[in-house]
Amino acid sequence: MLTICKSLARVFSVAVALFISVCAHADSWQEIEKQSAGQTVWFNAWGGDASANGYMQWVSEEVKKRYGITLNIVKVADAADVVKRIQSEAATGRTRKGSVDLMWVNGENFHTLKQGGLLETQWAETLPNWRYVDTNKPVREDFAVATEGAESPWGSAQLMFIATHSRLADAPGDLASLLALAKQHPGMLSYPRPPDFIGTAFLESLLLLRVNDPQVLTKAPDENFATVTAPLWDYLDKLHPLLWRKGQDFPVSAARMDRMLADGELLATLTFNPAHVTHLVKRQQLPPDAYAFGFTQGMPGNVHFVAIPVNSSAKPAAKMVANFLLSPEAQLRKADPAVWGDPTVLDPTKLTAAQQQQLDAFTAGAPDAIPVLPEPNAAWIPALEAEWTKRYGSR
Repeated sequence: MLTICKSLARVFSVAVALFISVCAHADSWQEIEKQSAGQTVWFNAWGGDASANGYMQWVSEEVKKRYGITLNIVKVADAADVVKRIQSEAATGRTRKGSVDLMWVNGENFHTLKQGGLLETQWAETLPNWRYVDTNKPVREDFAVATEGAESPWGSAQLMFIATHSRLADAPGDLASLLALAKQHPGMLSYPRPPDFIGTAFLESLLLLRVNDPQVLTKAPDENFATVTAPLWDYLDKLHPLLWRKGQDFPVSAARMDRMLADGELLATLTFNPAHVTHLVKRQQLPPDAYAFGFTQGMPGNVHFVAIPVNSSAKPAAKMVANFLLSPEAQLRKADPAVWGDPTVLDPTKLTAAQQQQLDAFTAGAPDAIPVLPEPNAAWIPALEAEWTKRYGSR
């Protein structure tokens, strides 16, 4: 009897501790909500996509209406510029009232900020809407680097090609077929010039599919960099002379490639959003027979995040915005191809039946699932870009 009582006492004490923890968290979130009212958040985000910009305008209006938060969207061309600004502020001792309160970041830029101790940590999983997140997705690591609560996920992405059936009836399903297509149609393929992030993602896809042991990419490159990447450069040396302008020049962005595809200059473009093809068709920038495709072995994919710099002057409001971005309402709107079509990071099984049905409708007609290849450790990105520039960038 005594043993049973002790066991019940232990169970009761755990339950009480859990109850206290939940209540404390509720109280702390209520305090965050109270502090956030009237604050202004400067959200630095990539501004290269009209659909994403339109969505963020809606978010700005909603957090103002719901929480009294002013959300100013700073459209940037390259998140690396924001990283440099945060680093500069830290170097000059600006530990408070920084110019960035929230930022769209991942990969190499996150790695740089985290290494420098320039991000607020251990906050992401305290957001009330974290309970909806699909933790089977890589939401706790970013390019093989542990996030440690310094980033909150808000969307998924995967590199894909876009073409039209009328001009490319048989999509290449592997690297050998891509090379064969380039030989058959010289000058009609290309990719964005690295360090454009889609151009770099294309390099990653080639490396992931050509490397002898993909496991070596989960750690930072070492003295074996040349040996590991040799198959990549060998493939590019064969591919480049067959590309647009014989590989002596490259489009500046995927948006430029979209226009070149529409104008008949290219057979395919690249995107990090499989739903992007729907937008191009809806805007009548591509014909209805446009479609997305990828290599059957897989294409690199990731989760994109928002982060809070450690010197943010509006941390409570920044957390409120991040939490709203994770709400089913915001995630479903973002997943709507008519709005943006950015894939959700939420677990559909944690949504209501009506919400699941809505999400299913948004993904109907999407391209056949392509395996997602995990991206290399963030340290590979600058190394690949530097070597690519050395080999091909000065031509």
